[in-house]
Amino acid sequence: MITVQDVRAAVGAHTVPGLLRRNAGRYGHLPALTGADDRTRTWRELYDEVLSVASGLRALGLRRGERMLIGMSSRPEHWVVDLAAVELGAIPCTTYATLSPEQLRQVALHSAATVVVLEGPAELARWAGALAGMPGLKGVVMIDDAAGEHTRYADLRAAGQVVPVAEAGQDDPVTLIYTSGTTGDPKGVVLSHRNVLYQCALQELVQPAPAHPRTVAYLPLAHIAERVLGIYLPLYTAGHVTICADPTRLLATLTRVLPQAFFGVPRVWEKFAAGLQQVLSGLDGDRRAAVDRAREVAAEAYRIRATGDPLPAGLAEAVERADRTVLRPLRERIGLAEAARLGSGAAPVPAAVLEFFGSLGMTIMEVWGLSETTGAATSTFPDHYRAGTVGLPMPGMEVRLAGDGEVQVRGPLVFQGYLQPDGGVRAVVDADGWLPTGDIGRFDDDGLLRIVDRKKEMIITSSGKNVAPSAVESLLRAHPLIGYAVVVGDRRPYLTALLVLDEEAAPAWAAAQGLAAVELKELAAEPRVRAELAAAVQRANEALSRPEQVKAFRVLDHAWSPASGELTPSLKLRRRVIERRYAEVTEELYAEGTSS
Repeated sequence: MITVQDVRAAVGAHTVPGLLRRNAGRYGHLPALTGADDRTRTWRELYDEVLSVASGLRALGLRRGERMLIGMSSRPEHWVVDLAAVELGAIPCTTYATLSPEQLRQVALHSAATVVVLEGPAELARWAGALAGMPGLKGVVMIDDAAGEHTRYADLRAAGQVVPVAEAGQDDPVTLIYTSGTTGDPKGVVLSHRNVLYQCALQELVQPAPAHPRTVAYLPLAHIAERVLGIYLPLYTAGHVTICADPTRLLATLTRVLPQAFFGVPRVWEKFAAGLQQVLSGLDGDRRAAVDRAREVAAEAYRIRATGDPLPAGLAEAVERADRTVLRPLRERIGLAEAARLGSGAAPVPAAVLEFFGSLGMTIMEVWGLSETTGAATSTFPDHYRAGTVGLPMPGMEVRLAGDGEVQVRGPLVFQGYLQPDGGVRAVVDADGWLPTGDIGRFDDDGLLRIVDRKKEMIITSSGKNVAPSAVESLLRAHPLIGYAVVVGDRRPYLTALLVLDEEAAPAWAAAQGLAAVELKELAAEPRVRAELAAAVQRANEALSRPEQVKAFRVLDHAWSPASGELTPSLKLRRRVIERRYAEVTEELYAEGTSS
């Protein structure tokens, strides 16, 4: 059993700059970072570039404790400027690419940043209003060459290597993260070196990956998961990160890199499951029978391992044989045949999806946490898991429920506080160190935590019944045709739902049914699609209590994305945006009474 002492010993006296120096000296020849151009920087090369850029940022006026905003896609220079700011004791902050000009202006003013790093002319145009309103701005750095008064990245690098600055302390800030704002205005979360490295040590101790593991970074670096898994954990393990800046290329990148650890947000796992299920449905009789037998063996092992019990010798041998001959080739289709650590978080993942992958020999650890808890505060464990739960507190963390069911946490992963406009940091824990998370939860009989929903998102029907929308939406999304589902019903007599077709699965389903329609607009109006969705809603209703059942639904004829505004960059629902944007559709649903 891993103890808090084990984790603290693993963290040691490390800091982020100290780990970078260690890697350059001890593992300098090993690969560190590969970009879209397939150029790979070794740890020594990365370190040298970071020092050069730190020198340039210092010449530009960036100082210890000041904030630096980064507006660019995932590319090697993003890693470099972030680590360079930390070398100076400054606090880097990546902004979401989906922020509107007004939101950028708010973040710029609130952060009081003195330096802004932008990718190219498009970002410069989008940031124009924000930059004009930053009285303390010392300079703007452009990664791609641009004429004008701003500093070019190439010139920043040419400044030479920086004079060493005072060593960072573990309680110094290492990054600033603005929350995605699913239910309100973004807040600036300040995390320390100790916060992020404690999380890194936990990840390695709880579910070790091979030495110097290969990983793929595909989430925005503004998100806590990618910031830990894409920057700090590779520093801690001296691993090799391959950047996938285009999410549509994720599958191709995974099959090329064969990562040894992978974290997928629920939508990614759902898409992978739908794709593999489509492959399985096309197998012939003998081949399908062999796959079914192998999956039954793996599923049995998955159920036994969940309890912590060892596998019987005969079953262990059967699992090894099934894995070698049948299951590994299936996992190779999604590039995860060599992944020793698999995780999911940011939102609930349907239990059926976790169990499906369990039948393929993949145990996905579901985690729960916030930016304010440096990511995972709880986790299922390789010898203690149950689909539909987010497990037990991470070693060193404590979790309790308030009187109204709100989850509260305390421990070494809890952030320093929220950044204030004057540059100060306001702690939000109570006198005993407990942080209210805004999530409603409950413990099952084995002490495993289940997240019911966000406190602010709970639906109270007109009859006073409390409904957790995410539980209903998860059941609806179990059907491969449904990409996203949003349940509405606050202060209403019953629930209704907005359904969004999956951009990949829906056309494939239509083709298998012999339908000519392939565009979402056509498919949304297709009677057979509507009938299939009506059956999916009915199946979901059978697993729900009467107040939770969906009485009417509408199929939307277009996709949702972070760019269109309905989703956060980590593919979570922006409920306020959706409720406002589709208010007229919702009113029509209740006026009609039923819909399909």
